[in-house]
Amino acid sequence: MTVTPNASAPPEKTRSRLSLERIGIPKTLAWGFLGVLIFMIGDGVESGFLSPYLIDQGIARDQVALLFTVYGLTASIAAWFSGALSDLWGPRRVMMLGLGIWAAFQVLFLTAAVPTADMNLLLVSYGLRGFGYPLFAYGFLVWVSAVTPKHRLGSAVGWFWFAFTGGLPTLGSLFASVTIPQIGAYSTLWSSLALVVVGGLIALILVREPTGRRRLAPAGERPVATLLGSLTIVWRNPRIGVGAVVRAINTAAQFGFLVFLPVFFTDTLGFSLTEWLQLLSAMFATNIFFNLLFGLLGDRIGWQRTVAWCGGVGCAVTTLLLYYGTMAAGHNYPLALLLVSLFGATLAGYVPLSALMPSLAPRHKGQAMSALNLGAGASTFLGPAVVGLLLGPFGVQGVMWAFALLYLASALMTVFLTLPRGDAPRTGPHEPPSERSAAEITERRTAEHQS
Repeated sequence: MTVTPNASAPPEKTRSRLSLERIGIPKTLAWGFLGVLIFMIGDGVESGFLSPYLIDQGIARDQVALLFTVYGLTASIAAWFSGALSDLWGPRRVMMLGLGIWAAFQVLFLTAAVPTADMNLLLVSYGLRGFGYPLFAYGFLVWVSAVTPKHRLGSAVGWFWFAFTGGLPTLGSLFASVTIPQIGAYSTLWSSLALVVVGGLIALILVREPTGRRRLAPAGERPVATLLGSLTIVWRNPRIGVGAVVRAINTAAQFGFLVFLPVFFTDTLGFSLTEWLQLLSAMFATNIFFNLLFGLLGDRIGWQRTVAWCGGVGCAVTTLLLYYGTMAAGHNYPLALLLVSLFGATLAGYVPLSALMPSLAPRHKGQAMSALNLGAGASTFLGPAVVGLLLGPFGVQGVMWAFALLYLASALMTVFLTLPRGDAPRTGPHEPPSERSAAEITERRTAEHQS
């Protein structure tokens, strides 16, 4: 697909459109990236302090781990639905649903569950709120994958993850580090609701691109077939299943770290809560810029190679460095800053997965993105589950080794994610519309055989 400037458009608008598309942002979705950033800032406000805050309210650590695990479970379900429902309804309606769920259950969480410290209310309100952000954010990711030409898709998803991790937890944690000393933790949680609503409205009102307003599933495909297809694709196309597992491993440590690293850094290493929040912000400030770098690098050297070496192997090394380096140095802020930044950088090595997965199933991009998003949502469950199972018997050291081994396993799995010859991302400005990819031909033949 080639973008042809409108001859009747004013020169300044043409230049703006071309400059945005040159760096990988589809002009028609530009406001959506800003909306996702602000939404995820609101979602990320709590990420660095909610665990110790709930413990201070009298909730046991194992109950906090359970709460985060339930939240991760609902988020993983919502992540799968984000792609499947985008196929049925269109991404915009899915984003609207996610915004409504997040806002409604945040109000319940803050007005009823937190003041009473009632575990059942906490599980219901916080757990069901977990459906919110994946529907909104991953719905937009499906929109990006449906609109962006293949030769710029790696860059476009890099910008999506720039916005996503720019908010959760980077700017969200930084925002909390400023507001908690001024207005307190509880009021800071209320401020997150305002940010989420503002970001959601920006994306939903200002993005006018028509593709996201209609269903993405092929004409005539029944709703049940579409929903089931978003699950069956993992064995109809086993590479999609492998990719979903790799994606689950990608951010499992990130969500697991949020359960125990705040306590590890403050109680064991002696950092203040403000210092920890600043370190968490630095980790993902590095990550957001490397999201762009690895998105561009994946378009250049290959998506699979970037994921394997920069993501899998890189994260295994930096996870162990983060533990052993901080344990050896103790309360050494500059070293801790360097180590968390290295982990944040390598975590971005998985960004090309968001371009690779829909390219493995070009006739069912929504289903492929459902599988990818299911993996992303599963990571919010997998990470806290690993912590809950291993932290007690093996301590922080055992948990860090478990995550490092998972990362190495994901690097090995990428062997199965190589695109067919001739279907790799193009770095040139043109992509001939008459050339049908080998992956599309294979999937079409498989579907014909099954029917």
